[in-house]
Amino acid sequence: MDNIKVEKVLRHLHDDAKKDYLRIGKGMIKSIIRPIQPADFEKVYLPITEEQGKELHKLVIENQSKNVVEFGTSFGISTIYLADAVRQTGGKVITTELIESKAKKALQNITDAGLNQYVDVRVGDAMKTLRENLEPIDFLFLDGWKDLYLPLFKMLENKFHAGTMIYADNMDMAATRLYGNYVLNNKQKYSSQFVDGGKALLTACAA
Repeated sequence: MDNIKVEKVLRHLHDDAKKDYLRIGKGMIKSIIRPIQPADFEKVYLPITEEQGKELHKLVIENQSKNVVEFGTSFGISTIYLADAVRQTGGKVITTELIESKAKKALQNITDAGLNQYVDVRVGDAMKTLRENLEPIDFLFLDGWKDLYLPLFKMLENKFHAGTMIYADNMDMAATRLYGNYVLNNKQKYSSQFVDGGKALLTACAA
C-alpha cells in the first residue's frame, strides 16, 4: 500500500471497527431468541483484519487479477483493499451488499479513498445482483452471509477459468462447512489451502 489517501481512510475505518465489538455482541444475543439475520448487523462493521486486507491486495496484484468480485461489501474496508489493487492491475471490483444503508456508507468510504471509479457497488440479494453482467472472474472474495457461500459459488462457477482465485473468509464457522467440503473434495478442479491461521480458505481453479 503506497497511497496516502487510501491508507488514511483504511486506518480510520479499522479504528472504528475495533470499537464495534459491543454491537456485534448484541447481534449475537438476538440469535438466542431467534435465528440471526443480516439486519441484526446493519450498523456493524464485521471487517477483515488489516493483515487479511494486505494479503488480498497482494494476491490480486501478484496474479494480475482484473475482474474481481466481492460477496459482502459491509462498510467497504475489504473493497478498498481490492479496489486499490485493481487500480494497479487495470481492473474493476464488483461488490454486492444486501443492506442498502451499509452499501451507501461503503460507497462514501470508497469515494473518500479516491477509488470509486474502480468499483461497482450492487445492492440487494447476491444471488440476483451477481447473476448477470459478469465478465470471467479472476478473483472472488467470499465474505457475506455464510449460508450463501456454496450456492453463490456454484452459480458463479461457469465464470471461473484456469487461474481464478477464490478467497473465502470465516471458514472456522459452521455455516461455511458445506462450501469447504465441496471445494476440498473436488481436487480435480480446485487446489486449496487454509490461510490466516485456518480462518480462511484460498482456492485456485485448475480448469
